[in-house]
Amino acid sequence: MALPQIARIVDVGPRDGLQNETGVVPASVKIELIERLADAGLTVVEAAAFVSPKWVPQMADASEVLKGIRRRDGVCYPVLTPNLTGFGAAVAAGAKDVAIFAAASETFSQKNINCSVAESLARFELVVAAAKALAIRVRGYVSCVVGCPYEGGVSSVRVAEVARALMDLGCHEVSLGDTIGIGTPGSVRRMLEAVAREVPVTMLAGHFHDTWGMAVANVHAALEFGVSVFDSSVAGLGGCPYAKGASGNVATEDVVYLLNGLGIQTGIDLDKVVDAGEFISSHLGRQPASKVAQAVIAQRRREGFQTDVDAPSYLR
Repeated sequence: MALPQIARIVDVGPRDGLQNETGVVPASVKIELIERLADAGLTVVEAAAFVSPKWVPQMADASEVLKGIRRRDGVCYPVLTPNLTGFGAAVAAGAKDVAIFAAASETFSQKNINCSVAESLARFELVVAAAKALAIRVRGYVSCVVGCPYEGGVSSVRVAEVARALMDLGCHEVSLGDTIGIGTPGSVRRMLEAVAREVPVTMLAGHFHDTWGMAVANVHAALEFGVSVFDSSVAGLGGCPYAKGASGNVATEDVVYLLNGLGIQTGIDLDKVVDAGEFISSHLGRQPASKVAQAVIAQRRREGFQTDVDAPSYLR
């Protein structure tokens, strides 16, 4: 299959990337990160999660963040809403796009949202119905599409069933997440073949973590299969609180560099994404995980280039 000519990237850094950080990231920093990403050309930036602060304290300021964003025309700012309570809070804060998240693993579903997969879908049916009444779009996520930290391998047929259920509920797009980052191009293709028998490829997105260093290769494999939407996280931020040892999402910088090299249009300014990654990494006190960002920053240093953020300690 020919590669897509245009691809869309959903940056999940402000939500999925930051949710597992132990140190509090101020709302003002999250807002600036979101605005920097939108300024870099990202048309979808996942802004927050309206979940219990008891379980995900980093998202306790979701309303403040969503209300504080200076929205740009043509940019969507979806938020996670696990139930009607979260959905109501999101709507009150101005949400126009929401996301729901199921799993292909029963154990992961219990650990992540304290209910079975079937129970989660029943909850989400209520959320989707409420969203439909307000003309709010809903995106669906499926976690553990290749493997589960508790159950090991996951059946591609099961992944397809959950993806189909989300589509049938009314999700406009279904993101397939390799939550623990164990996928390879072969296993990803086999999973996509199963899912595509139930859900049109045009409705699918890839969400690959980079625990085993295969995320960019898996993006390429999905591109070859016809997928043209990918979730990524600026600076490679991320990790899952219910998947011990899972590293961050594939870095937005790395995906943009790959797509640029393939001649696939994204409308994204790579230099500005690197700046955004450097900005948030400086607040977290560490180097961006993105290999592309590291290379760009090193080249800038060699050339005496100065960014608009203070150089973090690892660059001094």
